[in-house]
Amino acid sequence: MPPEEKVRIVLSILAGEMTVAEAARPAKVSEQSIGNWKRQFLESGRAGLAGKSGPSSREQQLEAQVADLTQALGEAAVELRVWKKSAEGRLGPSRTSRLSAAMQACRPRGSVG
Repeated sequence: MPPEEKVRIVLSILAGEMTVAEAARPAKVSEQSIGNWKRQFLESGRAGLAGKSGPSSREQQLEAQVADLTQALGEAAVELRVWKKSAEGRLGPSRTSRLSAAMQACRPRGSVG
């Protein structure tokens, strides 16, 4: 439903021209939906008169999405580091295994270490 129609319905209810139930039937929406429109309309009007212009619900939604994507990107970066470290171990001997091999090569034969 276009915002203009929602405003017309809410203003009719506020003016006492009709009840929420009377407005819901022809609009084919729930009374709860109309109650939400009325609440949003009044909250926005109150914020506008107070000089507050907070983020819209769409802006809040986008900010939440950015936060989720940022977190996912961070998690992917950590996973990538783990995979790289794991691949290094499979592609060549690790520093520890090279050190062990060098130490064993230096040991006299027959000694147990």
